[in-house]
Amino acid sequence: MIPMALLLLAAQPDAMAHTVSAPAPGCTAEHAAMGHCTMPKAEPPPPPPSPPCSPEHAAMGHCAMPAPPPSPGCPPEHAAMGHCTPGEPTTAPPPSPPVGNAPPPPAPRVDAADAIFGADAMAPVRARLYAEHGGGSISRIMLDQAEVRVGSGETTYSWDGEARFGGDIDKLVIKSEGEGAFGGAFDRGEGQLLWSRAIGPYFDLQTGLRQDVGPGPSPTYAVVGVEGLAPYWFDVEAALFLSDKGDVTARIEGSYDQRITQRLILQPAAELNFALQDVREQGIGAGLSSAELGLRLRYEIAREFAPYLGYVWEGKIGRSAQLARAVDDDPSRSSFVAGVRFWF
Repeated sequence: MIPMALLLLAAQPDAMAHTVSAPAPGCTAEHAAMGHCTMPKAEPPPPPPSPPCSPEHAAMGHCAMPAPPPSPGCPPEHAAMGHCTPGEPTTAPPPSPPVGNAPPPPAPRVDAADAIFGADAMAPVRARLYAEHGGGSISRIMLDQAEVRVGSGETTYSWDGEARFGGDIDKLVIKSEGEGAFGGAFDRGEGQLLWSRAIGPYFDLQTGLRQDVGPGPSPTYAVVGVEGLAPYWFDVEAALFLSDKGDVTARIEGSYDQRITQRLILQPAAELNFALQDVREQGIGAGLSSAELGLRLRYEIAREFAPYLGYVWEGKIGRSAQLARAVDDDPSRSSFVAGVRFWF
């Protein structure tokens, strides 16, 4: 058997090693070099701070840029482009006020002249001013077409004009148009007496009577229609006629003034006539009965006076053309025209 003393001696070096390896609190470098004690381990130095990450390095993946702090004044448009970071809203938006239906209070009126001359003295003066600016009466007589037509071996004359009397809301309108042959019989003519009332800034509602004259039947019509300025500066007219015999017809007219210069004007124009039934004594068939297309070039010597040259095609269509051929009449005709346009 191994003696107990030998076992104790074998374990003593390990114990001594553990004793020596334990760091001594007062161990100096000289004693540690001679093995008398063990110095405590030094703490590792802290890592140096990393340099700031530039946008170029962040784009290459070398580092990550810190998130920008939220900006309280960042609008949604700048945030969408990445220029700033919107902050969290601190307060909720104020609630919308309830919608009311009470009428607004009257606008205060302050007239400087009332402070000098008095309101009673200025009232009649102000009423006179209102009457002179928009409440006055006006009149105008215009002959839009007074022309000679040459074509198809025949020379004819034609006119189309109107007169207006009244204010800017209500007015009396007289219209007249017709045609005939030089050295021959008067072909046809008509006159309209209308009351016109403005129904908007650009259109008038018209109602009244129409009387036809000529060698044939001369019916009387009740008239209702509209006249005005359509978008893109088209002058348009539309009217519905009811004769004393119960015949219903309609007419649509339109024209446009294309200014080539301030005085030279090209005017295309069109007129379409419709009938609800055949009117054989007047040579009118049901449906689209006739049409007239014209192109006139006028020169305004003055705004009130302009001579013109042009070309006009007119013809009967559909049932009206059949009725014309039945009596050996040419349903269409083309003419060169020359005339004047004036107003006063």
